[in-house]
Amino acid sequence: MQIWFVAIRKSTLLGWNNWNTFGTNINEALVKEIADKFIELGLKDAGYEYIVLDDGWMAKERGANGNLIANPEKFVSGMKALADYIHAKGLKFGFYNCAGATTCAGYPGSRGHEYQDARAYASWDVDYLKYDWCDTGKINAESAYITMRDALYKAGRPIVFSICEWGDNEPWKWGKTLVNYGA
Repeated sequence: MQIWFVAIRKSTLLGWNNWNTFGTNINEALVKEIADKFIELGLKDAGYEYIVLDDGWMAKERGANGNLIANPEKFVSGMKALADYIHAKGLKFGFYNCAGATTCAGYPGSRGHEYQDARAYASWDVDYLKYDWCDTGKINAESAYITMRDALYKAGRPIVFSICEWGDNEPWKWGKTLVNYGA
């Protein structure tokens, strides 16, 4: 198995994100195998602690009451069980979503569901959120990220908030004030 690592810069935020190796071809067994490899290869001891699921972990449609749900074919046990497995290894669990109506790969984005999604992440014991910038139309980037940041704070669980904006809206001018590095 080939494993690519993404160094998340700020203090000790180091981890792995599935996108560059697997894209949306991810599932529960693969993620557990990656977590096991972190331990086996000594990566946890070297400071790598985040396992981050990028685009494609969710079902193509939201569930009842507009709730995000994990793809039931890919993640049979659900996200809370997967988070528990990763946490039992002494690692942290991260997710991806997007400020737009859909994600870059066409899955449900968080636009209009920020507080609802943040509560779901907190209930699943998510530790990290990579928040992308696809299908956003003409919404204001800074405002969109502020909304999700505030939703994460209100959810009551310390979740690292990482924005992925590509530079179109000059995030270097405002982004640093929006993100956090956990509590």
